[in-house]
Amino acid sequence: MSEDFLTDVNTQSWANGRHEVQCVNVIYETMDVRTFCFKASSPVMHFFKPGQFVTFELEINGQQVFRSYTISSSPSVPYSFSVTIKRIPYGEVSNWMHDNLKLGDLLTIHGPVGQFNCFDIVSEKVLLLSGGVGITPLMSMSRWWYDTNANVDINFVHSARSPRDIIYHDELKLMDARIDNFNLNIVCQRYENGENWSGYTGFLDRAKLEIIAPDFMQRTVFCCGPAVYMSAIREMLEGLGFDMANYHEESFGSPPEESQVDAQQQADDNANLEVDTQDLFQVEFSNSGKAIKIQAEQTVHTAAALVGLHIPKGCGLGMCGTCIVKKTSGEVEMSHNGGITEEDVEDGYILSCCSIPKGDVSIEY
Repeated sequence: MSEDFLTDVNTQSWANGRHEVQCVNVIYETMDVRTFCFKASSPVMHFFKPGQFVTFELEINGQQVFRSYTISSSPSVPYSFSVTIKRIPYGEVSNWMHDNLKLGDLLTIHGPVGQFNCFDIVSEKVLLLSGGVGITPLMSMSRWWYDTNANVDINFVHSARSPRDIIYHDELKLMDARIDNFNLNIVCQRYENGENWSGYTGFLDRAKLEIIAPDFMQRTVFCCGPAVYMSAIREMLEGLGFDMANYHEESFGSPPEESQVDAQQQADDNANLEVDTQDLFQVEFSNSGKAIKIQAEQTVHTAAALVGLHIPKGCGLGMCGTCIVKKTSGEVEMSHNGGITEEDVEDGYILSCCSIPKGDVSIEY
């Protein structure tokens, strides 16, 4: 390894933003789950908070598509990072990734971001509850604690469809065997004739939880999985009197439905409003030389659409960070969900999808 390479590695580190990465490995986890490993085109230390996610910027069938995936690797192995993706029936992005992504391919990502992580939420006793591919952020956390010999009491409970669908099974068993502060329990919904399974079957319910984690009331819960799984877990814990302030879950959610009204018609409606123009705020896009007055409660992203500017957007919920732009003047009210760092806010950046002007503003776009 050359000295130049080491110098590059030591002087560059990952930060929230737009990055080009290269696929360097593909690991087959189960029949319909693969782990894709990436590294930057030039040497970079990939530091992030275990549990955070990145958003992929892809072009599929001639259309720009954004999709967020949790990082499944640990920052304790910082020279690359991985995401684990399950093939979803009719899933546009998951199927494209499984069918098309190959070694050497270059992709664009945004991130890393996310408030669901074990750096910002600290506890000495945790209960990790995952369903299906929702195991990924909890695996990132577990790998970090394992690699750093952290003094964290970990009770990991994973729910899978069947024994053949258990993601990272061998690695989880290794952690369970090698350290005393890791307790693994797996619940399989069913198993087929001929499958060797002696663990829990069915669904995680109150009876199983009280056997697996009798001290769950004293633990911090991290939960991730399909919406129906997380809803059932929340309902069960609330029914047991668990302090939900100690419950944390990851959910990208769904972007709010876009208005189907033509953008030009909206602009015309704004111009014809019978209100004092002082009730409208001007949003200027300095790089494009465009500006528009918008109604109260409309976002910067809406303003851009009204003047024909396309700011890329992934989640629409202030989580993925894709729609980040720089505000050079004025004030906005930004209701984000972890998609932007405090450092970026201090430097004047905002997420356009969830930023509502409080007066005239100027955007560098």
